[in-house]
Parts: sequence; structure tokens; C-alpha cells
Amino acid sequence: MSYMGAIGKRAKETSREMQRLGQAEKNRGLRAAAEKLTEQTDYILAENGKDAARAREQGMKPSLIDRLLLTPQRIRSMAEGLNQIAELEDPVGETISVKIRPNGLRIGQRRVPLGVIGIIYESRPNVTADAFGLCFKTGNATILRGGSDAICSNRAIAKVIREGLRGAGLPEDAILLVEDTDRAIVTEMMRMNEYIDVLIPRGGRGLIRHVIQNSTVPVIETGTGNCHIYVDETADPEMAVEIIDNAKTQRVGVCNACESLVIHEKIADRVIPMIYDRLHQKQVEIRGDERARSIREGIVPATEEDWGTEYLDLIISMKTVGSIEEAIGHINRYNSGHSEAIITRDYDHARKFQDEIDAAAVYVNASTRFTDGFEFGYGAEIGISTQKLHARGPMGLLALTTTKYVIDGQGQIRS
Repeated sequence: MSYMGAIGKRAKETSREMQRLGQAEKNRGLRAAAEKLTEQTDYILAENGKDAARAREQGMKPSLIDRLLLTPQRIRSMAEGLNQIAELEDPVGETISVKIRPNGLRIGQRRVPLGVIGIIYESRPNVTADAFGLCFKTGNATILRGGSDAICSNRAIAKVIREGLRGAGLPEDAILLVEDTDRAIVTEMMRMNEYIDVLIPRGGRGLIRHVIQNSTVPVIETGTGNCHIYVDETADPEMAVEIIDNAKTQRVGVCNACESLVIHEKIADRVIPMIYDRLHQKQVEIRGDERARSIREGIVPATEEDWGTEYLDLIISMKTVGSIEEAIGHINRYNSGHSEAIITRDYDHARKFQDEIDAAAVYVNASTRFTDGFEFGYGAEIGISTQKLHARGPMGLLALTTTKYVIDGQGQIRS
């Protein structure tokens, strides 16, 4: 049996054991894993330091190193996320509906685990803990294949979590890390229908597209984030500047960071210089259309490619428009279905924007950085789904369950 076949077999066997665990046992496992993460902070940081040093040697850009880097606070946040998940209501076993048929059959629909969830991800080692927590709470076993740039960090986090589960008397194979970084492993995972029930890719556009196009295992698409903020003609300029600054610069290399600005021409003369000055202080390059460049020197010309680019860098595009309809049309053409925002004091414009923008999360007068499982109260997230089937937006516990029908009878036969 191949390396991946052995992992798949272990995961499938563990998934059946996981389905027998009750809420109290799963919560005990989550808290034990959280406690171990906190206890082993120094060990995890030392292993993460190896990944970060290698990334710097290879010339990885600072925004991507930030995604890779762990700090004591980020490890505390991972542990807090697991404890938060433990506090959430367990959806497994919930009866969604019950119908009594005329023949007396009682037909119920119940939430159950998906089984084995494979997750292929890049760079961000916190995904290792987040994915484990949500999968474990929902009674799923998980196979994790992280990027080679974070292998030391991922190995350390998985090892510590497994120690926590073992100490709690629970199946440590609930989390299985693929330590072979050969890219051929990804191809093999995409063909493991016998063992994996669903694949979730998290990473750049190339990885996600590759998995979607080549996997025979069902895929939940987590998309890239070309997120826009539209500054309406009635916007409060000071509010707009604060929100844009936060959305772009609070963390640059994340999928819910703002990458594109759309500015109504009636407020452009006032607000563009304010936006430029604030972002220039943070070393953000603005690539704008002709109107934007005529208003503020220092804005560089934008190309057609800029309107659809997720930079993950200190770069942002700026487009001016003459109406909210034009803004909505531009955003719907170039967005990635992730998160979009409008800054406005006009109630009708706010509702129109939320009704007509095609995205998983649509904000009024708030930063796009809130599109996050932790911020939405899910404890963590498995990813931000930008597709429309099964799950959309931050995927918490419900997205990791399916349903089955349970039917009770008293001897009915079909005539």
C-alpha cells in the first residue's frame, strides 16, 4: 500500500470511530489540544522559526512571510479558537425535520459528519489547528497537506494536537498530517475517492484551480479575494479613509484584505487625496484610472489586469465611476465572489448594493477584514467558500456536515 493509501485507510477507520463520539468527548479533546498548544508554545515557535528563516533566504515577500509567521499571540489565538469551538453547539445528531406520511412512516432528516475531509493548503500554519478543530467537533477525520514552506510548523502543531488527544484518551488519528511535500502527493489525494469524502483547497488561485479541474473527489471551492470597497457619493470621507486603511493594511497578505477601490466621481476630489495620503504613509502604491490620477499626483496608471488582481501586497487599484449602478457593474465583473463593501449614508444605496452585489459577504460601512470564521462567531473557519452549492462564505460547523434520512415504521410495505 502506498504512503497516501495507508494514511487514507487510517483516516477512514478513524472517521467511523469519530462518529461514535458524543459532544462531551469531542469538547474534552478540543480543550486538551488547546491546552497542549499553549504549553508547547516555545517548541512551536522554534519550528516555525525554521520555516521563516528558509522563506527569507528564498526571498519570499514580506506579506507572505507574515502569513507564515507565528507569534505567541497567534498561538494563543489558535488555542482560543479551539476552546471557542468547544463552546459551540454540536450540530451532529440534530434532527432538522420530521414528517409523518399518510401510511404512518416517520421520516426524519438528521445532521451527520461528512466522514474524511482532505484539506490542501499553503503557507498559513494556523490552518492546521483551525481545520482540526472544526473537523473534530463535527465528527470528521481530517487529512491535512500543507505547503512545503510551512512543513516544520505544521508538523509541530499536528504533533502537539495529537499529544493532547492521546492524553485525553481520544483517537489521535483524527488529525493526519501528510509530511511528504512531493507535489505528486496532491495529485494522489485528488484521486482518493475510496478514502476521502470531500477536498477543500485553501491557497492561491493556481492551487484552487488545479484541484477543481483535476480532482475526482468532490471539492468545496475556497476562492481568492479580490475585495472591493465602493465609496459612494454620500459617504463620510473620514469613515471611508479609516475603513480603507484597515481593510488594506491591517494584514496585507490575507484573502479578506481590500485590493480594489471604486470611488464615485462626485466625492472623488475630496476623498481621493485623503485616501492617497493615508495609504502613502503605509507605503501602499495606488494604481488608478485617468480621473483618479488627475486628482492626486503620485497615483500610477492602472491597466485592465489591475481591476481583477488579488495583490496580497502593498498595492491597490482605484476606479472612478459616475453612479452606483456603474460601481456595481464594475465590481460584479471583476470580483472573486469573496467580500465587498460600500461606504454610504444613503439607505437605499446600501440596500441596493447588498441586494445586487454577487459575493459571499457584502458590507455596509465596515471593513472587509471581518470575513472570518472567528469574527463571525464560528470559533474558526475551514475556509471562505466562494461557490454557491452546499456552503458559501466562512465555513463553520454546519458546512462540515451532511444529512441522512432516518425512517421509522411499524411494518409498512409498499404496494
